[in-house]
Amino acid sequence: MRLHFLILPLLLAAAPNGSVKTLYNSLDPESIAQHMAFYELYPDTEEGQKALRHTWSLLSGGHHSDYSHFSLPQVDIGAIIALVNRETTEPPVLLSEEQLAVIETLAAHFPNRKLKGATVWEREEVLALPSEEVDLARGLLIEQFDGVENIKKQIRQYEASLDVMALQIAARLPKTASHLDKIREINSFIFQEMQFRFPPHSLYAKDIDLYTFLPSVLDSRQGVCLGVSILYLCIAQRLDLPLEVITPPGHIYVRYNDGSQIINIETTARGINLPNETYLGLNTRSLQKRPLKEVIGMAFFNQASVYWMRGEHEKTVTLYEKARPYQPDDLLLQMFLGLNYFFLGREKEGKALLEKLYNHTFDYAVAPETLPADLLDGKVNGEGIKAIFSQVDETRESIIEKQEKIRTILKRYPKFRAGVLQLAVTHLQLSRLGEAKEILKKYDALDSGDPTACYYLAAISAERLDYGAAWDYLKRAEAITAARDHHPKALQGLKTKLRLISPEI
Repeated sequence: MRLHFLILPLLLAAAPNGSVKTLYNSLDPESIAQHMAFYELYPDTEEGQKALRHTWSLLSGGHHSDYSHFSLPQVDIGAIIALVNRETTEPPVLLSEEQLAVIETLAAHFPNRKLKGATVWEREEVLALPSEEVDLARGLLIEQFDGVENIKKQIRQYEASLDVMALQIAARLPKTASHLDKIREINSFIFQEMQFRFPPHSLYAKDIDLYTFLPSVLDSRQGVCLGVSILYLCIAQRLDLPLEVITPPGHIYVRYNDGSQIINIETTARGINLPNETYLGLNTRSLQKRPLKEVIGMAFFNQASVYWMRGEHEKTVTLYEKARPYQPDDLLLQMFLGLNYFFLGREKEGKALLEKLYNHTFDYAVAPETLPADLLDGKVNGEGIKAIFSQVDETRESIIEKQEKIRTILKRYPKFRAGVLQLAVTHLQLSRLGEAKEILKKYDALDSGDPTACYYLAAISAERLDYGAAWDYLKRAEAITAARDHHPKALQGLKTKLRLISPEI
């Protein structure tokens, strides 16, 4: 078995007998991985046995004083540590029943074991639970392994991975650890010691589901925002760390909030604390806090986006329908499901969902959502909706390809608002500011209440030295956002720049 590469430099070279004691004394007293590595190198020495005893002590957190019934060779402790400390190029470790029982005994004191959700094994049981009783890992794994033979053993394998990770983190915590102590140690373990990372765009753009679901994230140590946030939340439940789930549009992160202090934990950037304003935008005025139970549905919501981009709308609908029981009040999910019903010719079902969203303004947004109204009013068809959701990879060719799709749609549906706006965006991406401005003016004539269009028009006007128009559009954007009690930093920044080059009109 190969030990975690970060501890190899310390212990790999065999020490002479006289140096074993010195080497043992140099170990980090709170590092389970280092003590396990030492034991595997020097199992027959007095220090090796001390390292083994200390490993068990750290793993148990003082909850078990008798380790005799856990001792080798009955239990291969190395396999337990390798469960999470293996390199990602190695296959996942499969633990025996005895090893699983050991981990479950060591982790029995974790507070997540007191949740009703830690005792259920069926989807219907998870759905019946209130959010505060959901064990997130159990709920996700029940869904992930639905229909798999020997499902309980599969679930226990991945729960054991989480338990051993939490045990290693707990070993570094003081007896009276504060919530901030726990955040610091979780960040250190996940992002520094285990090196969980955001995957390259070329990988997650095609297979975002592989970097969302808990087993894949644990196996690869790579995850998108949702995948690593799920991991973080599962560990937090084991360490009695209360966290909130926050979802800006198209994103998710976790947050600590004790009423007097807020710490945002950005899981795509090694857990750094970014200010709330980072997540707001011209059309995003507030941040949604989600119940923990909804996170299970979000995994399917993310997976659905992959199949949507592939044009597999039957599968997309299936996944949105799987997510919906966990997110019964999620209007964005209902909108996307309704659109995909239209794509499949299931217009009656689509209308039933979209009619509720006719000219609806999401609570977190400034401007109303236009897609349901335009589709229901016949200002666009399903193919037009598909065109604006087609992906680009930031290459000129892909942007032009999307641009041509939208042009074709707009010849037939010139009043399709999202289509006109997206056409303008493609010109901005190609640095064609003059053409973008003319298209944005057409869009503004169709929908005068969109602060994003006003901002773009103000910025382009300033770039082209039309300061009067720039001030007009900026003031309109400010009025629109202020009406929703929102004062975006982007508008403040543009205003500051304008004042430097032109007096306020």
